[in-house]
Amino acid sequence: MEYLLGQDWEITPAGGATGKAYIAKHQDEQQLFLKRNSSPFLAVLSAEGIVPKLVWTKRVENGDVITAQHWLQGRELRPEEMATGRVARLMSKIHSSQPLLSMLEKLDKEKVDPYTSMRHLEQQLDAEVMMHEDVHSALEFLYEYLQEVRHGEYVVCHGDINHNNWLLSDEDELYLIDWDGAMIADPAMDLGMLLYKYVEAGDWEEWLAQYGLAFTPHLHLRMKWYAIVQVLASIQWDKDTGRLHEMNKGLRELAQILRR
Repeated sequence: MEYLLGQDWEITPAGGATGKAYIAKHQDEQQLFLKRNSSPFLAVLSAEGIVPKLVWTKRVENGDVITAQHWLQGRELRPEEMATGRVARLMSKIHSSQPLLSMLEKLDKEKVDPYTSMRHLEQQLDAEVMMHEDVHSALEFLYEYLQEVRHGEYVVCHGDINHNNWLLSDEDELYLIDWDGAMIADPAMDLGMLLYKYVEAGDWEEWLAQYGLAFTPHLHLRMKWYAIVQVLASIQWDKDTGRLHEMNKGLRELAQILRR
């Protein structure tokens, strides 16, 4: 990485699961966020104002593509801030963006419909996880309503709307980062996890009104269905990676979703 920027830059890993992200700091205190082999999708996200501004993209001799974004001073959102109107409005902007959808379609992203979601989940879950009583109940629910949750609208979904992926800059600009799991899906894919995890049930109707949707029984069903799919996948991933504390937390989340 150093050869890209010169000796006046110090480059250090930024952490994260992929190991592809770096922080570059210049002697004059300028900072950049660098990433190896980001999707071309990043340029559209930047143009739409959803992620920090893309500064440049360079292809290096080994074929890797390096992207540089402005490094913003700021912080991740606190869990209680996810219930605010500005989160609802940015989520709505993302889901209604035609440029984002067009780019993912050009990248040949498949549409994730309920049947695709179930097929992926069946391939992931092992026998030990499926032995949990709540997991068994959750799978029964998913199969029971598999046909009823079909929906005609497909949008760009982030797929991991945890509060630590929302960045609030020191200039009070809100961004949603870490788009490696982006997909074309029912907007309930994002809305379900966000509302079940962060918003009190009594506030859902108001939150969705700020997003621009009416809270209907069918929307409620779809949100619950996709929230269960995502929690089950997360439980399996936590087990596979030895994060047993997080796995047990996920099982408690699953039980709460089933009751609502």
